[in-house]
Amino acid sequence: MASSAASSVRPPRPKKEPQALVIPKNAAEEQKLKLERLMKNPDKAVPIPEKMNEWAPRPPPEFVRDVMGSSAGAGSGEFHVYRHLRRREYQRQDYMDAMAEKQKLDAEFQKRLEKNKIAAEEQTAKRRKKRQKLKEKKLLAKKMKLEQKNQKEGVGTGTASIVLPVLLTLNPSVSSWSYRLRVKERWP
Repeated sequence: MASSAASSVRPPRPKKEPQALVIPKNAAEEQKLKLERLMKNPDKAVPIPEKMNEWAPRPPPEFVRDVMGSSAGAGSGEFHVYRHLRRREYQRQDYMDAMAEKQKLDAEFQKRLEKNKIAAEEQTAKRRKKRQKLKEKKLLAKKMKLEQKNQKEGVGTGTASIVLPVLLTLNPSVSSWSYRLRVKERWP
């Protein structure tokens, strides 16, 4: 018995340092104290509370055994039972109405979000097309300037032969004959 008493003796706990009592005066100080306490032992797991489930009423019973009402023939205790059942049913109906309203608002929000996304994509496509046109125009101007410079030097090979391959790489929908027609109209 003496051996069991000796084995059950616990070693003394290490004494904690006395800490000064700090009373936070505002929310910032309170958060500072919480952070300091968490950072004292960084290896310890931090408790993160889970999102609380939304309240939902109990489902109605599949089979009601005691059908009753607030009639005059009912006993004095039956009215309270009826009152609680009625309150529960009204609460369930209010919950269903609120959920239907929430779903309707969510659907409207999703429609609005999709509409805004489509509008933004259209605007982006429009701006992309405009940038592409400007890029083609600058490239065409640069090639024409190079062509004019070459013509002055006497090295010219023809406008369509220089500009067309570059234009086709930028915009493959341009055909060579329509481009040559346009070039002839602009520069005789």
